[in-house]
Amino acid sequence: MSVYPQVRTSADLLKSTIRLEELIPFLVEQKAEACAIVNSKLYGLLPFYHGLKKAGIHPVAGLSVQVRFEGIVLPLLIYAQNNDGYKNLLKISSSIAITEDEQLPFKWLKGYSKGICVVIPADKDHAIWLKHVSSIEILQGVFRGRIWIGVSRGEGEKSPAEDEIIRLGETFNIPIMALHECLYLKREDAFSYRVARSIDQGIKLSEQMQMSEEEHHYTPTGSEWMEWFHDHPEWLEESRKMLSGCHADIESKGHIMPKYPLPAGQSAEKVLKALAIKGLKERLKTDVPDPVYLDRLDHELEIICSMGFADYFLIVADFMNYAREQRILTGPGRGSSVGSLVAYSLYITQVDPIRYGLLFERFLNPERVSMPDIDIDFVDTRRHEVIQYVAKKYGEKHVAQIITFGTLSAKAVARDVARMFNFEPETLEMISRLIPNRLGITLIEAYDASEPFRKWIGEEPIRKRWFETALKLEGLPRNASTHAAGVVLCPMPLVEVVPIEKGHDGIFITQWPMQEVEQMGLLKMDFLGLRNLTMIEQILKMIHYNRNIYIDLNEIPLDDRKTFELLQHGDTLGIFQLESEGMRNALREIVPTRFSDIVAVNALYRPGPMQFIPVYARRKKGLEPVVMPHPDLEPILGETYGIIVYQEQIMQIAHRLAGFSLGQADLLRRAVSKKKREVLEEQRKAFVNGAVKNGYGKEVAESVYEQIVRFADYGFAKSHAVAYSMISYQMAYLKANFPLEFYAVMMTFAAGNQERLFSFIVEARSKGITVLRPSLHKSSRGFTVENGKIRYGLSAISGLSQSFLQKLIQARKEQGEFHDLFDLAVSLSGKHFNRKSIESLIKAGVLDDFGKDRATLLATIEAAEKHAKIARPTDEDDLFASQTSLFGKPKYQEAEPMPDKIKLQFEKEVFGFYLSEHPATNVRKRIQVNTNTLLVKSAPQDAYVKLVGMVESIHQIRTKKGELMAFVQVQDEFGAISATIFPKLYNDCLGWIKEDAMVYMEGKVQYRFNQPQIVVKIIKFIQ
Repeated sequence: MSVYPQVRTSADLLKSTIRLEELIPFLVEQKAEACAIVNSKLYGLLPFYHGLKKAGIHPVAGLSVQVRFEGIVLPLLIYAQNNDGYKNLLKISSSIAITEDEQLPFKWLKGYSKGICVVIPADKDHAIWLKHVSSIEILQGVFRGRIWIGVSRGEGEKSPAEDEIIRLGETFNIPIMALHECLYLKREDAFSYRVARSIDQGIKLSEQMQMSEEEHHYTPTGSEWMEWFHDHPEWLEESRKMLSGCHADIESKGHIMPKYPLPAGQSAEKVLKALAIKGLKERLKTDVPDPVYLDRLDHELEIICSMGFADYFLIVADFMNYAREQRILTGPGRGSSVGSLVAYSLYITQVDPIRYGLLFERFLNPERVSMPDIDIDFVDTRRHEVIQYVAKKYGEKHVAQIITFGTLSAKAVARDVARMFNFEPETLEMISRLIPNRLGITLIEAYDASEPFRKWIGEEPIRKRWFETALKLEGLPRNASTHAAGVVLCPMPLVEVVPIEKGHDGIFITQWPMQEVEQMGLLKMDFLGLRNLTMIEQILKMIHYNRNIYIDLNEIPLDDRKTFELLQHGDTLGIFQLESEGMRNALREIVPTRFSDIVAVNALYRPGPMQFIPVYARRKKGLEPVVMPHPDLEPILGETYGIIVYQEQIMQIAHRLAGFSLGQADLLRRAVSKKKREVLEEQRKAFVNGAVKNGYGKEVAESVYEQIVRFADYGFAKSHAVAYSMISYQMAYLKANFPLEFYAVMMTFAAGNQERLFSFIVEARSKGITVLRPSLHKSSRGFTVENGKIRYGLSAISGLSQSFLQKLIQARKEQGEFHDLFDLAVSLSGKHFNRKSIESLIKAGVLDDFGKDRATLLATIEAAEKHAKIARPTDEDDLFASQTSLFGKPKYQEAEPMPDKIKLQFEKEVFGFYLSEHPATNVRKRIQVNTNTLLVKSAPQDAYVKLVGMVESIHQIRTKKGELMAFVQVQDEFGAISATIFPKLYNDCLGWIKEDAMVYMEGKVQYRFNQPQIVVKIIKFIQ
């Protein structure tokens, strides 16, 4: 039987390549008795502990630390001997991780020494200990009986200092044990380990490093251990004794619920009940709520309090109240918590669960004890304010965000290893292109799928080596970051339960990821940043600023005519969850007339249930009879026309037909969705027996159960669908009723994505909204509303850096209007007035405010630049800033007016599209064509259309007969459309057709993969 006292695992971020899934089978094969994880932080401890336990191997928790004695830092291994030691290990790991140098002062080690044993690694790599014998004496003073000196013999090779080490042990009466640091599993993994270290340190592999593979840090077999220490079996026995003497219980001790601070004598349960009743009365605007609501509230409160979750609800209600007071917009709710009337009464959610038939048991089931999970959506720019409020209220030691680990994906590992191999940048680019852009693709999948990739690898031995190394490192954790949403709150200091490290903005992060934090019984809360809420917030602010109207989203009518017209037409560009082409078609097909239709389409528009959209639409329009599995299910399935759409409907059917409690019904829902045969049979019996007992026929019960099983795959949580449909509806309402503000904000958010920005501009124009050119004096960073029009934002002009924009806006604020280009140059100073930025401003039309032609402005840049460098070289105030006339103001370099074609080309360059009048607009007026790309896109199949446009791109191919034909992208001011020109016609226009040519065409509209295109019958060149 062998033991492994010093294994570093791959969880230690590129400091080891030993993966747990390879280590455990190896240890089993070696009949290992015990193994210690000794990473530099407690990363990976829980999976290691549970994995080894399951395999019947004794796990030991250890840490590799750098201890700071007076004037010297020395390496040390520390292990948890018992539960006290494990708790101290948590504190030591946390202490190290929050210090700048990640070193452990000796006085801290002494303070946390209870239950800890230490091993001095005195091998050839750590001969430094031999020069600092006094430090050994200090350690011995604290850890007497819990201290060892470790001797390593990689490959059986003795350290030259071994005799001296033995004498040291005798001098201080410290036992010696066999030690070996395992950094990779097999001998042949030495090279890939070196590459991992190089990636971590950002150092390229030198030739010498590539050759140096005679490392001994592989994991030895049991027989190798025996062989290496054949002359000192007592050292091996000492290692076994040390590890087997370490017994720390790392199992979870149940849920650790946080406490809400209350005055003495008050209980969380009583306070919660009082707040919930008060909130319910406010919500329903009555002092005498309907008994249906009161009964439901009592029922929920009883379950919440009996499960010990009263404090949790108070905590969430408190920080939601803070968000409301600070005007931080929050979402209507997310997930199953929307089914809670208590959450609604406390203003945690904004959806009345009784009105929408939502079930509390879908959220908290008294028959299946699980932690409550209330996820909250915040405006993504302000969620950190709420997290900081929580940290301040409960204390920084009690609140942390959760760590998450980034791994070396196929593309990342391919690139990183190639960089270490010193491959050329062009080769790195090529490797990136050879690996398909598919989420989660592995190198092996890329290799199997791509013939060019296989061929390229096989051409040179170095490439083969590169690929083998990349394969070994793929999937290893490489860096730590903060989880996008998770926050934990603990009644005792977090270091009592999990190790922590330094985070951002003064808030710690856990050293363990979400699953492991939850395994320890801590309550995780999700503070999610939702970009769409930020958009809504900006629209509301703009409406308030422009019109002095304050809109409370919770008060908007859910039957607004304009909103439903917009939804019925599928006019949902920019609308949360409803903007894909497929979703728009589904809306046009269903023709929503009530809020529940939006909820249904949101739930149905997913792979699987999508097939029911036409059925829903036909039944809604009365074109197909509504078939109920049983008439008694009409109240449950009536709103979805007899189709089971929601998980809650499955629960209600089981409750109504089979007499299940809602808790049992939730267990049925969960069981059915897992599709385990024995569970299905068990539940079938219970369902059928219950239904028969309730007076229903066995055949009816069997048939309904079959439907439940069939629909369980498709069932969507109605609570989630209702909440997110609320956001969809709110955005649709704002778009329908306040289009100017809606489009201005959407355009601002689309800056940087030219295609998306253009689609908003096209749609706004099609509704008669004018988009004004960007202006030096009137444009803001984002798009704004100006006298019933939209003014283009400066941040959507390419070629302008953030620092330049900041300086420009600051100068404008300080000075007001600029008189001319020279005035602007001096205000910006020679430091910031640069040709690249000013050219972009001129090409975008920003400087048209000066009343000069764009060609003249471009010609004058150099003179303005020189003027600025003389009058005000830096942006710091200088003697002549206010007296630039001393230098005499230069004159504009007059130039020939810029031709429209060049002006448009420049606009395309800085915007990505034409903002001014498109060439097609004038031509269309001249030859009186009344169609454009926007109208063509909504034309029916085989419609004959006439179109004017500019050729954007030509993709030429050969037919099977070898004839040339082309797919031509044609663009006008409303967008672009693909046109197919077959060989005979293409041959006629081959001589003149080219990019930027204006064309007139006629043809039939054809739909391919749901996308319209024109099959061209006639095409002419327009001068």
